[in-house]
Amino acid sequence: MTVRHLLLICIWWQIDRAYAFHTPSSSLRHRHLVSTKTHTQLCANENPAADAWAGGTNAAPAIMCEVENIPLLDPIPEGYKRLFLVRHGEVINPGGDRPVYYGAMDVSLSPLGELEAIEAGSYLSKYHLQHVAASPLSRAKFGARQVLARQPLVEGSTNDSNDIIIFGGFKELDRGAWCGLTADEIGKENLARFDACDETVTPGDGGESYPALKSRVLKARDELLQMTDAGRASAIVSHLQVTRAMLSDALGMDVTKMAGLGIKTASITCVDYSDKGEAVVRFQSFKPDCGLAESKDGAN
Repeated sequence: MTVRHLLLICIWWQIDRAYAFHTPSSSLRHRHLVSTKTHTQLCANENPAADAWAGGTNAAPAIMCEVENIPLLDPIPEGYKRLFLVRHGEVINPGGDRPVYYGAMDVSLSPLGELEAIEAGSYLSKYHLQHVAASPLSRAKFGARQVLARQPLVEGSTNDSNDIIIFGGFKELDRGAWCGLTADEIGKENLARFDACDETVTPGDGGESYPALKSRVLKARDELLQMTDAGRASAIVSHLQVTRAMLSDALGMDVTKMAGLGIKTASITCVDYSDKGEAVVRFQSFKPDCGLAESKDGAN
């Protein structure tokens, strides 16, 4: 074999490898959520399973980058703003071996939960965020500080906020009198009626319903969007029910269905908002695969 033949083989190998790096494989396309409307249409055409996602339970599966195993994310479209919705990491359930509902109680992250929050912050270091917002609860503030601490230093530009911004509207759903009780103690029928937004079973002692939660969460979201410039992105580190409230709104989902939305601990959901009020879900509940143990995510 001549040197010329060897050179041609090397060139062909480099071209083939470069193509593989930038072509999503079919096995990875539908692992999470679609990054654009065009991708949503393509997935619906290519994969019948995507039709199940289109029914409104969750957003459609994303196209994943084969090399980095992260969602492919297009630049922010003209006239849009982007929000990354981050759930806090695993917590130490106050009931110990007896998992109880804790809602807006200020429970601590577990050591695993802290590591999960750090990994979420590392993922978001890929993006230059204008603001990093958080719930006033310590588990969310920890995660928000990890996000802010890992923001890139962009020449000629800085984050508009030197610290995280606390929004009371992003606090977790208040479970009221149900705090400290197990699902069995509350009653499965009561929980089912609560999820269906039967406000007659809203717990006392300051407990909130899903409609009440969603109202205050969207008000806080709109305030953050007003602070965020067109073409820029901000992040919100909050909670399961808070993320569900924003995601269900972006999907046009009725509040009675939002309890069915899957949101992993320390996962990231991405939504673009237009200046005309349109919301486009880019991906939902993406959790970086960093080799950590699986989190415990029970009553909350």
